[in-house]
Amino acid sequence: MRRLVSFTSITLDGYFTSPDGDMSWAHGRPFDAEWNEFVDSNASQGGRLLFGRVTYDMMAGYWPTPMAEQQNPVVAKGMNEMPKVVFSRSMTEAGWQNTTLLSGDPCEEVRRLKAEDGPDMAILGSGSIIAQLAKAGLIDEFQFVVIPIALGAGRTVFDSRVDLKLTKTRSFANGNVVLWYEPAP
Repeated sequence: MRRLVSFTSITLDGYFTSPDGDMSWAHGRPFDAEWNEFVDSNASQGGRLLFGRVTYDMMAGYWPTPMAEQQNPVVAKGMNEMPKVVFSRSMTEAGWQNTTLLSGDPCEEVRRLKAEDGPDMAILGSGSIIAQLAKAGLIDEFQFVVIPIALGAGRTVFDSRVDLKLTKTRSFANGNVVLWYEPAP
């Protein structure tokens, strides 16, 4: 069975977006070669990417552009070439290459995808989808990048209790800390 990993940037006070949905705080940290290598490595691992519509629109608006290719060619190549799924009941088509649009219940669709043969999957951002999938016990691993900033308000990833067990940590010179968790038994 395929594994599903969530990868989410959060603030020190636990928000993944500001109250108005802004995520610019997660980017533009001081240069850190080790962090850049980590990000490039993640983008080169393959697999299938899953997105909610809001995150998909943000990603599709940047990664297939010349600016993305110039600023981060390794990640742009990975993001553009990997197969992608976007969950949306309002979209009628998904224009970013290698994207499949799914309009059914995300939990049912993920159960079906996990049962198929193929590479593991990663959901990026997409807080409302992560909350639904976590509640249904469908996420095998949570990776949180804690960015050293506090917003004071915003949206949290979870909307109900989720017990997790820390399995690994890694810190970077730019202040980012990655925390790996699995669902607690």
